[in-house]
Amino acid sequence: MGRGAGRLSFRPVRIVVPFGPGGIADLTARAVGKELGERLKQSVVVENRPGAGGVTAGDVVARAEPDGHTLLLMSNGTAVSAGLFRKLPFDAQKDFAPISLLGTFDIAVLVAENARFKTLADLLAHAKANPGKLNIATVAVGSTQNPAAELFKGTAGIDAQVVPFNGTPAVITALRGGEVDAAIEILGPVKTQITSKALRALAVFGDKRPAGLADVPTAAESGGALAGFNVASWNALAAPAGTPRPVIERLQRETQAALADPELRQQLAALNLEARSSTPEQLANLLASEIRRWTQVIERAKIPRQ
Repeated sequence: MGRGAGRLSFRPVRIVVPFGPGGIADLTARAVGKELGERLKQSVVVENRPGAGGVTAGDVVARAEPDGHTLLLMSNGTAVSAGLFRKLPFDAQKDFAPISLLGTFDIAVLVAENARFKTLADLLAHAKANPGKLNIATVAVGSTQNPAAELFKGTAGIDAQVVPFNGTPAVITALRGGEVDAAIEILGPVKTQITSKALRALAVFGDKRPAGLADVPTAAESGGALAGFNVASWNALAAPAGTPRPVIERLQRETQAALADPELRQQLAALNLEARSSTPEQLANLLASEIRRWTQVIERAKIPRQ
């Protein structure tokens, strides 16, 4: 670390992303990293370390020198892993120093465009009339989408089968091919499928209708058991625990300024991500509450711990 409060050396800052290139997390990290680098006046690079529910990436950052030059692209997947894995090489709340939230994005309930379900009410009515017959596709256990589907099932009071696939393309193929009745997926990667009329979004899980898809209601709008339902996915930045507070404060300050940039906000909005910064304390509270929530979901759904 260079001299002066919060100063970094001229070595590149790397953001370690727990997912492969081209996904929402990767694209978010690259967009924010570019703007952050301009503000820090140094290079910010993205390093993709997919696999093991984000454990590989988390381990890299937890073991890194706590000098502000290695950051983790944290997500609610970090919270899911804390409840899903029997043993992790790190403690998500103790081994990372939160910096700032980057943004939130929608999770949607999807069907094929030619499906008989035209509304979420149609889907729920069918599930209640045919217990155990509705099949809902998600990305594999360890993703956010999979326990989100379990939370949706439990809250709506339906008996349905959650079927895990090994990625978004496989989920889309199964849905369009009629192998499953519905899917629960992050909205951004499937938005073109919706606008091209290959898939239909019945609802989103957040607290407001998605930008650019004003005809797609929230699940809460269906009322009843889902009236208070609100689940959004999120991305954030964290550093290794022990990173000096002045460095954390500078990174938070520059991240907040980057996320206020209209051009970056527009770029993120195109990914269906609402840019949103936070203080380190607010991010720590969010992570703690998300770990509690997803651990309870995993336990209630009897998802085997990995």
